[in-house]
Amino acid sequence: MSLPLVIPGNGEPILDALPRLRWSAETHLSGAGGVLFRGFAVADAAVFRAFAGGFGHALIGYEFGSTPRSKVAEGVYSSTEYPAHQQSPLHNEQAYARAWPMKIWFHCAIASPTGGETPIADSRRVYQQVAPRIRERFAARGLMYVRNFGNGLDVPWQQTFATSEPAAVEAYCRDHDIAFEWKADGELRTRQTAQAIARHPHTDDLVWFNQAHLFHVSALEPAVREALCDALEPEDLPRNVYYGDGSAIEDGLLDEIRGVYQALEIVAPWQPGDVLMLDNMLTAHGRRPFAGPRKITVAMAEPHGGRP
Repeated sequence: MSLPLVIPGNGEPILDALPRLRWSAETHLSGAGGVLFRGFAVADAAVFRAFAGGFGHALIGYEFGSTPRSKVAEGVYSSTEYPAHQQSPLHNEQAYARAWPMKIWFHCAIASPTGGETPIADSRRVYQQVAPRIRERFAARGLMYVRNFGNGLDVPWQQTFATSEPAAVEAYCRDHDIAFEWKADGELRTRQTAQAIARHPHTDDLVWFNQAHLFHVSALEPAVREALCDALEPEDLPRNVYYGDGSAIEDGLLDEIRGVYQALEIVAPWQPGDVLMLDNMLTAHGRRPFAGPRKITVAMAEPHGGRP
């Protein structure tokens, strides 16, 4: 079955088609990993919100997110607000944590005239094509993500946790087994151990499910990496990832993983009105650089995971 499976419409309002589209998604999503609803009328963010919320689960927020986003409506957010010239590598949403959404939707309100695609890849195939020696090492040792918020280098903790109250941040971290410390400058550092590989709770498929290739310092442009490493102690880098015991991950292994993602990447242009629904464990997504106007909104639902 192709990824994504395209379900065409004839211009009808997408909410009118919801019952049959929900049936199609429930029938095909676990096989295809993603379905693209194309050719339906999606009037605004409220309609998109109602559509995504019509699949049986309440939409969820973006607490402990790793990228800047703006809230468009309750449960609806802008896509990652990186500068247009930057690329967001393929990843599964919040795979750096122990809890994540099972479903994610993207709505194209404005398609960029140049670039701006949302590439996707089959996480089952990523798992299969990562070299066995890397799979075994990552599975056995796990991963530790270290984040230093704010200071103009990364997302402020107030935005990440949607609060300005340190006590609320501490409560969230305790509830999610995230180690935290307030540094002398008042900024926050967190550490969390998480999985490298996961088993899908419904299909039983093993999937490559982490963001080591994004968080690791080797993901930075060489000049940026050099400047940050000259200016900061290793523990103060905005973000980095280690093996679960805190030891360094070899750059070369992460380059191999990036190569697998690149080989499996599927890229197709957006069309205005498109709604792409992904099983977040089965399918990774990213963002291509773009020029000109672009507006993609995102909704997520069906939280899964938590304390081990």
